[in-house]
Amino acid sequence: MPTDMTEQEFSRHLNSTFQLNLEDHTMELKLVEVNAYMPGKNEQAGMERFSIYFDGPPDRRLPQGLHHLEHADMGGLDLFLVPIAGDEKKFRYEAVFNYFRK
Repeated sequence: MPTDMTEQEFSRHLNSTFQLNLEDHTMELKLVEVNAYMPGKNEQAGMERFSIYFDGPPDRRLPQGLHHLEHADMGGLDLFLVPIAGDEKKFRYEAVFNYFRK
């Protein structure tokens, strides 16, 4: 059964590891931040808006795009990841969510 991709669900798994299977090896991404966006005065209500941030190893930068991640509790997830920062310790990736709540 697919996991709901909500701010609350990702927050439950903060600081946990997601696996990304690449052609030649497996890469681990750590969920390090879940950031909610509150609707503005003139924005449509009933939306789920948040971003999640992952840290990955500094020696391999993922290209922007759709990536399949696996998590022990959440199962398989296809997320559009964007590399947003990097240094000698890590690369940081962001996934943005913006959809109508059920």
